[in-house]
This record gives sequence, C-alpha cells and structure tokens, in this order.
Amino acid sequence: MGNDLSRWANRIHRSERPTYHAIADAIDEDIQSGHLRSEQKLPALRTVARALDINFTTAARGYAEAAERGLIRGRPGSGSYVRGEVAATPVKRSSPIGVIDMSMNMPPEPHDPDLINRLRSGFASLAREEDLYGLLRYQEFGGTMADREAAASWLSNRLTGVDPANVLICPGAHGALLGLFAALARSGDSIACEAVTYPGIKGIAAHLGVRLVGLPTDTEGMDPEAFAALCASDPPKALYINPTLNNPTTVTMPMERRRAIAEVAQRYGIPIIEDDPYGCLPEERPAPIATMAPQLTFYVAGLAKVLGPGMRIGFLVLPNVRYTARLNSTLSGLVVMANPAMIRLATRWIEDGTVRAMTRAIREESRGRQMLAREVLEGMDYRAQPEGFHLWLQVPAPWTRVELGNRLRSCGVAAVVSDTFTMRGPAPEALRICLGGASSRTECHRHLEIVHDAIEYLPGVAAGTE
Repeated sequence: MGNDLSRWANRIHRSERPTYHAIADAIDEDIQSGHLRSEQKLPALRTVARALDINFTTAARGYAEAAERGLIRGRPGSGSYVRGEVAATPVKRSSPIGVIDMSMNMPPEPHDPDLINRLRSGFASLAREEDLYGLLRYQEFGGTMADREAAASWLSNRLTGVDPANVLICPGAHGALLGLFAALARSGDSIACEAVTYPGIKGIAAHLGVRLVGLPTDTEGMDPEAFAALCASDPPKALYINPTLNNPTTVTMPMERRRAIAEVAQRYGIPIIEDDPYGCLPEERPAPIATMAPQLTFYVAGLAKVLGPGMRIGFLVLPNVRYTARLNSTLSGLVVMANPAMIRLATRWIEDGTVRAMTRAIREESRGRQMLAREVLEGMDYRAQPEGFHLWLQVPAPWTRVELGNRLRSCGVAAVVSDTFTMRGPAPEALRICLGGASSRTECHRHLEIVHDAIEYLPGVAAGTE
C-alpha cells in the first residue's frame, strides 16, 4: 500500500485540480490500471493525510469524492474499500461545486428497492389517468373530498376524529402558513413565536408587514409565563409554534408545557398556528396542542419531511367550518391551488401505504445517522433527537458562530448559523447541522468527521499554527 500512496503523491503533485479531486483521480487510475483490486481495503484517512502531507479534512473529502464517483464504498467501523463493481457512470453529485451541503433540512433518501418501486409505480399511475387534462386544469382549492379523507386518515395517528370537511390541501406547509398569517393578521399587527424558530416565517411576516414577537424558551420550549405576560400587555393576533422536533433547536415540548401554552391561549382567545412538519417521525410523542385547544388551533403538516422537499403538499386542519370559506378564499387568492398531479400522488401513496412505509424507513435511517453523530461528535455540546435529521451544535467558547461557520465553509461544509433562526435578542452561539443530505450513512460519517476535525482544530487556526 506504500507504493499506492507514492503514486497518489505523484499524481497530486502533477495535478492542477484541487487536492481532494486529485486523490479521487489517483484512486480511479489505480483501479483502471489494476493496482487496486475489487474489494481491496484502502489506507485509513489519517494514514493518507500523513503520507501525503495534507490535513485530515482534505483526505476525507478525497475519499468522499471517490465514493460519489462510485469508485469506493465505506463500511462503518471497518474502513473504505474498492467497490466490487465500479460504476460505469459517475454517481450524481450532491452539489455541482463540491460543497458538502449540511444546511438543508431534508429527509434522508431510503435506498430500499421496494420503496423505490412503490414510488415508480405511483408516478407511472399518473400516465394511466383516463383524463390527463384533468391534471392540467384549474381545480377548486383544498382538494376533493377523497383527497381530504386521505389526509385525515394519514393524520389520524396524531389527531383523532379529524373532520375531512375541515381539511384543506395546500401547496406545501409553507403555503398554508402564508395563508394563515395573511388571514389572521394585517400589516402592523403582531404574531408571537419562539425566539429561535423556523426562518420561513420571517419572510412571510416581512412580506405581509407583520411584526414577529419572539418569546424566550428553555430546554422544554416556549416559556408560558412570557406568553401570558405578552397576552396581558399587548395581545398578539396569533401564536406560531413548532413544538415537536423544533427547527432548529430540536426541542420537543413536553405535555405539561403544551397544556400550559394551550391554557394561556384559551384564557386570552389567541389563535394558535401549530406547525408540525416532523410530528410523524417520533414513535412516541406528546399529543399536539390542537388536541388541547381544538377550537383555537390551526394545525399544519405536510409530506415534504417524509417523501422529500419536492412533494409540495401540505395539510391544514381548521378548528371549525367557520374558517373554511375564509381560508379557502385567502389561500386561493395567494397561491391559486396545489398541483393536481401532486395531490393525486399524495392521495395514492397515503392509501396504498407508501407514505407510512417511507416514514418508517426515514425514521430508521435518521436513528442510524444520529448514532453516527453521537460517535463522531462525542464530547461536543449539541442537541438532537433520535428520530430527527438535524442537530443544534453549540459553539465552543471563545469561538463565535460566525468563526465556526466560516471554518466549516473553508473545509467545504455548508451549515446554517443561528442568526437565520433568531427572532428576538442576540443570536445564540450555535449552528444547525443537517444529516439528511448525505447519500448514505458512510457519506454522512465522513461529513461528520470533517465537522469534528474543523472544530477540533479551531484553536490552531486562531493561534496561527495551521
């Protein structure tokens, strides 16, 4: 293997490409020339880094590039090996510019052949529609009663007794939130929310001229006393809250805290917008706030976090029929309608069990990736939930979130600093790291090692020793 590393060193020295690309090129050349055989184990990353006089991060990126080309594969706990059958065409890159994207909170994509066949079958079913033009026409907003019944069925493991007449099918959960903000508040009005929360509502509020009032939180979520004090002094038009697997803090609000928030809302008559995109992931979870204040709560869920962000189908459960016409009119004026073909697919996949099967697979894959995070980031301060696919990384003092964000970017990793999520007060020294974008656990492991290495060597950067 020493000869292999000598060849790699020569290849890197001759190459004008970035070092990590040159490492992958060298592996490719050795495979084509027969110097590397099928299933042969490659040298450990730290051995490569020492032999080539490069840092660990660059070595890891080189192996990641080779894996993305289909040249090698990793076996957790064992190392990296030449693939048994090297792919004839490159595997699709996660990013066209080589950046490792850990900034987008998308679900991991299961590679189970049965699930992939289910998805193919669903798409193929669209071509068999008797009235294809029906999928291209304008349709009444909110979906057919059959679509609403399917949505109510899927939500039934969280919300029991949902009346399909009170369900609207929306073009994504974000579209539902836009309609709710527009319907419940006018320009100049305020909506309360967690001090650190989903950044999409910032854009919605700015577009509508609505003022967001961020309320303090702790390890159990929003402070109900702060919410009550606001309602007593300057009542907001609504409360926006993300109580399960909060994006970005990962906090899941316990039952007693949910009851306290619901009680305050009922006492002051404040409508609640409960955003629950991740609520289907935990097998054990507290009941939604909508079950505690059903006449005040607008419950929002969707399929983007269990099928993929391209499935822009959201479900809005209204507290009663009084709001149906009002929200129907508001939403149709803002977003026209959800894509009829996507609605048809969503209904089919709910009815044939595909959505439930995908949810189970994503839940299991997320557990595996969180276990990798615990292994690789051991000793580091971060928050996570076993069935979520992001984590909230606390920046070690005296470094700042901006310094760590820039350090990760210099190592080729994109993450999101806390400023993006902060609605009130100084932003916490933290970053959100997403685990779903990696194509496999092996790739996720490599990405986490790069994050670990970047943090481990922060002091060296500051001292000018690197």
